[in-house]
Amino acid sequence: MLEKLRVMFSIPELRQKILLTLGLLAIYRIGFWISLPMINQSNIGDLSSQAGGFGKMVQAAAVFSASDLSKATIFGLGIMPYISASIIFQLLGSVWKPIEELQKEGESGRKKINEYTRYATVILCLVQSWFYVQYYVMSKDPATGIAPLVNPNFVGGAGELHFGWQISAVLTMTCGTIFLMWLGEQIDEYGIGNGISLLIMAGIIAQMPGAAIDLWSNSVKELTGFQGGKHGIEHIVVLVCLFLAVVVGVVFITAGQRRIPTQSAKHVRGRRVYGGTRQYLPLKINQSGVMPIIFASSLLMFPSILFSWLAGHLEFFGPLAQVFGGGGHFIYNLMYVVLIYFFCFFWTAITFNPKDVADNLKNHGTFIPGYRPGKRTADYLEKVMTRITYVGAGFLALVAIIPSMISNSLGVSFAVASFYGGTGLLIAVSVAFDLVQKIDSHLVMRNYPGLLETK
Repeated sequence: MLEKLRVMFSIPELRQKILLTLGLLAIYRIGFWISLPMINQSNIGDLSSQAGGFGKMVQAAAVFSASDLSKATIFGLGIMPYISASIIFQLLGSVWKPIEELQKEGESGRKKINEYTRYATVILCLVQSWFYVQYYVMSKDPATGIAPLVNPNFVGGAGELHFGWQISAVLTMTCGTIFLMWLGEQIDEYGIGNGISLLIMAGIIAQMPGAAIDLWSNSVKELTGFQGGKHGIEHIVVLVCLFLAVVVGVVFITAGQRRIPTQSAKHVRGRRVYGGTRQYLPLKINQSGVMPIIFASSLLMFPSILFSWLAGHLEFFGPLAQVFGGGGHFIYNLMYVVLIYFFCFFWTAITFNPKDVADNLKNHGTFIPGYRPGKRTADYLEKVMTRITYVGAGFLALVAIIPSMISNSLGVSFAVASFYGGTGLLIAVSVAFDLVQKIDSHLVMRNYPGLLETK
């Protein structure tokens, strides 16, 4: 491995791409420590540790958006507005004819959609940052009528943050998200790997030291028999084994494919025969990626916030607030699994069109042995995709509820348990695979062995 790393940095072009990518990621992490001056950082603390739906929403959104809403910084929104805008236009492409036609225009249509996505990102940034700032402004102490989260140097005579400073905070956070979007595009063009995915991965990895410190501070170097408040040696051994097992499972399913054998028709031109070769059509088991978990977890945030607010006014909603207040309740996990299955089939139906695949095979003179080109091929592909999507959805559901199961059974904090499954682990593994493939393409092009190749 050390020899392969030496070869990586001995190639000037590849070395430049890697160093540029690392430098841009460092800038991204530095921005998370630059706070908004109009917010009182000393009184904020960690919003994710506060009770209520907003704190849980902050903790969940930070995993898949490269954001840190628990601290009011210039990069507080992360790239969630850009991700939301991209998802919106991808969904519009399947239901709105103009966007669908742009998607079929190739590179020019893709550039036009990217332009619309940037405009939508700015609008979403303005809206989300405004509500975010208003949360700080309206969080007043009932006794004194003062907002403790607002910097007293920026308040007016009534003890409120001046409207001009509110606009300044909104524009600052909006510019921070647009700058992150620009960083991602620079990584795409001049660096290596997918820029937006690497930003999200960097945010996930940055949480690992804090989780490790939390686990170490609650551990003792002795056997506790899985009892007591401290984690003993057996806890650490079980957690390490579970982590390795989950990572192996995630890698196996992420890289898993169902290969459909195909054969191209023979063409005789003069005295030469072209085609007739056997190939395969790869269908990923986890075709929908991490999107179903993101959709399901985002949708379950709303009842959590609603019932938490209603429970403060009516005791009747107290049990419902406990059910949706975290991932440990059976009903919550059951609804989580059902939503993941639904969004798996929904997202796969949007991103994979069997009819288009069958038409492309037919146009290129390729067919699946035993099935007629056209409708019979499309029906066969749809049946196969339905079966493997069922397996992929079950895998996603298992990975999604593993953190809550580990947190409840072993008594570790959710910050530690979140690295054993869920959105963060899936994103980290997927991005790592993509990055390794990009580096391998540079090495193989220069006749070097890839990172995963063995002699």
